[in-house]
Amino acid sequence: MLLAGAPPAASCTMQMHVPSLIEKKRDGQELTPDEIQFLIDGFTREEIPDYQMSAWAMAVFFREMTPAETRHLTEAMMNSGRVLKYPKDSPPKIDKHSTGGVGDKVSLVLAPLLACDEVWVPMISGRGLGITGGTLDKLESIPGFNVNLDEKRALKQLDKIGLFMIGQTSDICPADKKLYALRDVTGTVPSQPLIVASVMSKKLAENLDRLVLDVKFGRGAFMKTKKEAEQLAAAMTDVGERMKVKMSHLLSPMDEPLGRAVGNALEVAECVEILQGSGPNDLVKLIVDLAEKVSKTSRAQLEKRLKDGSAWRKFVSLVYAQDGDATTLEKILDFHRASIVRPWPAKSAGTVKKMDAELIGRAAVLLGAGRSTADDVIDFAVGFSGIKKVGERVEVDEALLSIHARDERSVHVASALLEKAVEVV
Repeated sequence: MLLAGAPPAASCTMQMHVPSLIEKKRDGQELTPDEIQFLIDGFTREEIPDYQMSAWAMAVFFREMTPAETRHLTEAMMNSGRVLKYPKDSPPKIDKHSTGGVGDKVSLVLAPLLACDEVWVPMISGRGLGITGGTLDKLESIPGFNVNLDEKRALKQLDKIGLFMIGQTSDICPADKKLYALRDVTGTVPSQPLIVASVMSKKLAENLDRLVLDVKFGRGAFMKTKKEAEQLAAAMTDVGERMKVKMSHLLSPMDEPLGRAVGNALEVAECVEILQGSGPNDLVKLIVDLAEKVSKTSRAQLEKRLKDGSAWRKFVSLVYAQDGDATTLEKILDFHRASIVRPWPAKSAGTVKKMDAELIGRAAVLLGAGRSTADDVIDFAVGFSGIKKVGERVEVDEALLSIHARDERSVHVASALLEKAVEVV
């Protein structure tokens, strides 16, 4: 029988003046553990309003946090809810986290692939943030898929099939859930300490043995340079190792979209291709590279599991276990079909020199594949497919990608960004 987590740690009862804490961080001073705990407790209990927490987040964005502050923030967010506990002799618990990218649907393939190892993969994921897509949004494009399992059901599923993919429950990292949504609409997404605390609070609440980080850098990533990505990886590794998790990471470029699809149902369809033995080479390579970091299975065997149906069957079992209709997986683009599907042609023959991930991500959001406000509803059908990769040859009028849109105005808006995003020489 799987055990529920311990109750939340006692909250900090000391009363403090929130504007003074905002000013303290605004002026570049270090907050104490008690001050950080007070802010997180108050925000979680809705005693500190969004506008004050937004101001504090912006102060963190500009002034950053010390390593000690970042650790304290991570722990306060983790302890805002419950931490999963498992039987003493249960299999190793393994997970992966990506810092976000355009066309990054790695988790949908990697999680079932790792679960073939007879380990447990308790994956708590997030929604789209800024221009980057969210694993939960992609999963919810599968008809019926339920990402809102309670802890008891999620743990029973883990025991049965070795895998769950859910959002934060009300019991797990409620502080992160609230702050995550706020960051998305207040311009504070790229803050390194807030990224570290958000990622690691959820992952540490999973009570993992091993965690691999996919840290992106480049045009379509929150970290624009490799140096920034290295710093972020080091900060997350430091927090994880202090909590006794075996950490590893990869730095991966995000100057062009990952794979050939951007958009929720379109990316699920691409994952189905990979799980059935094909799919874009860049995406398959990254999935196997990450798997190698935390799996004790050989690379050849991992690749075989993508070819022989092992990972596909595990994914199907996941979909069924979480109330999804797995019969729609191979025809999901019929289930979610945009009103307009239009090739976007090359104006000249040549080689693709640029396929700007940031601008393509922004165009996808404008089509409706992402959120501009916290309350926006995702359109699962829209986005881009058949995206050419940098270095590929194209002829005049050959499609550089196809636009999936609801109306002509959306096509026009997306095309204007694509003109800046794509270069053929």
